[in-house]
Amino acid sequence: MTTFIKGRVIATHGRHCFVELEDGRNIKCFQRGKRSDVTVGDYVQVQAQGQDEGSIERIDERRNLFFRSDEFRSKQFAANIDQLLIVVAPEPEFSEDLLGRALTAAWAASIQPFIVLNKIDLSTHLERARTKLAPLAALGVPILELSALDISHSVALLQPMLKEKTTLLLGQSGMGKSTLLNALVPAAQAHTQEHSQALGTGRHTTTSTRLYHVPGITGSIIDSPGFQAFGLSHLELDDITRGFPEFHAAMQNCRFYNCTHRHEPGCGVQQALQAGQIHDERYALYQRLLSEHEQKGRH
Repeated sequence: MTTFIKGRVIATHGRHCFVELEDGRNIKCFQRGKRSDVTVGDYVQVQAQGQDEGSIERIDERRNLFFRSDEFRSKQFAANIDQLLIVVAPEPEFSEDLLGRALTAAWAASIQPFIVLNKIDLSTHLERARTKLAPLAALGVPILELSALDISHSVALLQPMLKEKTTLLLGQSGMGKSTLLNALVPAAQAHTQEHSQALGTGRHTTTSTRLYHVPGITGSIIDSPGFQAFGLSHLELDDITRGFPEFHAAMQNCRFYNCTHRHEPGCGVQQALQAGQIHDERYALYQRLLSEHEQKGRH
């Protein structure tokens, strides 16, 4: 009878990945078959092949999977995560649309998000950034302000949030995500670059997703490449609605059970919107996602 070893995927590189075994060893593994659908954070059953290599025989059932998708392909970020940490900054200006989409994906997958407002030493546009984040703070999303260049303060602020959890680190390019990772996990030695002033955007500094253990606590952080798009074509209508927690109480007042919260009479969400209980920008994002969902159905 073949004995399998349990491990967790800590990095993926095309057809192969690296798995951390229960004894702490990291080995290079290949997945059997033509398809390679393992992702960082997966718990897997491995058959050893020599001392330093193995084959993945089975992927254990996932608690969740966080990914983005468009009509052509999907990009998996990580599996079996407890929370999502999204990094934004005053400069370059972050996209409210991309941030909102990432939050919708998290809430739809029952993953708790929180936000780090990095680079607070750049005071010129700090109030603008705070204003853009205010609707999310009103929803109860924790927002921590820091400068990742102040390593000791960043570590002291974030370690309690990361303790005993697997956290996915996400952010648009140029937000200082790699600098923050280096503060938390010095051994990561993530490469950082100043964002391009000419382009007003960041350069991609992380090319693959990887799991790191955070020194000083029992907790893991998964770093992922920066992104400039966040499609949600994999979400169905109920998933999209689940991704807007401010709708949930108001939906109980809708006259129709299949209300889309756009034009139906007696819509509780519309009433809450008109009463100022739902932010205009959040509702506009909901409308965009609903339109994209309908367009997908026509293709």
